Amino acid sequence: MNILSVASEVYPLVKTGGLADVVGALPAALSPHGIRTRTLVPGYPAVLQKLKKKKKVGSFANLFGSPASVLAADLDGLDLLVLDLPVLYERDGGPYVDATGRDYVDNFRRFAALSLAAAEIAAGDVVSGWKPDLVHVHDWQTALTPVYMRFGRAAATPTVMTIHNIAFQGQFGPEIFAELALPPEAFSMQFVEYYGDVGFLKGGLQTASAITTVSPSYAQEILTPEFGMGLEGLLKSRLSDLAGIVNGIDADVWNPASDPLIAQHFSATTLKQRAANRHALEERFGLEQGNGPIFCVISRLTWQKGMDLVAEVADEIVAMGGKLIVLGSGDTALEGALLAAASRHRGHVGMVTGYNEPLSHLMQAGSDAILIPSRFEPCGLTQLYGLRYGCVPVVARTGGLADTIIDANEAGLSAKVATGFQFTPVSADGLRLAIRRVFRAYNEPKVWARLQTQGMKSDVSWARSAERYVSLYSGLLGKG
Repeated sequence: MNILSVASEVYPLVKTGGLADVVGALPAALSPHGIRTRTLVPGYPAVLQKLKKKKKVGSFANLFGSPASVLAADLDGLDLLVLDLPVLYERDGGPYVDATGRDYVDNFRRFAALSLAAAEIAAGDVVSGWKPDLVHVHDWQTALTPVYMRFGRAAATPTVMTIHNIAFQGQFGPEIFAELALPPEAFSMQFVEYYGDVGFLKGGLQTASAITTVSPSYAQEILTPEFGMGLEGLLKSRLSDLAGIVNGIDADVWNPASDPLIAQHFSATTLKQRAANRHALEERFGLEQGNGPIFCVISRLTWQKGMDLVAEVADEIVAMGGKLIVLGSGDTALEGALLAAASRHRGHVGMVTGYNEPLSHLMQAGSDAILIPSRFEPCGLTQLYGLRYGCVPVVARTGGLADTIIDANEAGLSAKVATGFQFTPVSADGLRLAIRRVFRAYNEPKVWARLQTQGMKSDVSWARSAERYVSLYSGLLGKG
């Protein structure tokens, strides 16, 4: 089975969040099932620079007003197709925002071009001798692919649309429709029209053969007004085509026994060796040495992620004898609140702003607990990394966080199955109560060690979820 996966980012080439990790890891998990995945991504400078050996395998004479090439490359087993279109992708900033943090004004054009290119590749008209059996697209940036396919030569090819976060929908004013190279009938409720605007994600949800999201709980939550972000009615109408398949992680990249980015390797049977990573963190963040737990945060600093709640409880963590370290960037006010906490509590609260993949590995390896107080969370990956590294997750009871963490309540502890701490309501008081539970468990070394080892034994790989995708693909192709 040949699959074309289409995404705006892929690890290890370009990453702004968990989407890239998923797109980068899933092909290897599918491979043992006889599925070959080729992943189409934009030709950002970071992508082209990292791919030393590239071969031109297709071209477009006129893609949104400019010629473009399709390049093939292989990176660590990833079979890649790269859309080389400099006028749209050769930018100094990130994949979606410029150097000042503002969205590119032509994002609609940049990702419509990616989607149109994918639809043409799906028709077998671009890459000589290759035509996918199925197309799998991810989030709003590629959601126009099944729309273009519906009106093009690949209308019979099945499509899967995965929602990684329904809050980001790719909604633009109606004036852009004329540039999309779609027939007039596409600007209707059955396709991309959305309250008078153009909705990229909405169009994908209308036209994809199947819809998935990244955890079973989130698949249920997005059917409600609270979490559906205006698309709950559409999703209810397609309920029979909707499935929640929890994400996994790349267990080779995230492996404390072999991770080259941490100070000392360790395993579930050698937990004492984690201490070297703790010492490295204390030095990196300028923390005083001590015996209390180190709580870490590795996140976009946004309201969705509950970072205002972390800022509210920072003083209490320190007062109880703990430490807090933060890696992330985002909302200016939230950055300021966390930096202020670091200033108030020098030696006990530390912060590094920005994105730093190596540091995130060390933080998982050396911290005692990771705080993930998200108000909604489709799946989340940082809690899975935490499980893998013995960094006990403290999570809001929502979406994929609720699906992947077993709460350390009395029953969970007695049965020796608990892997972390869930809390609700998602408020500062809810988080405070969870943190107090963490301190109580941490002060009982045998209980804490059991939480760590149980988490490290959890299967957070792609194995089971890959089987579900295989079943989904096979069903769409009439092979189930």
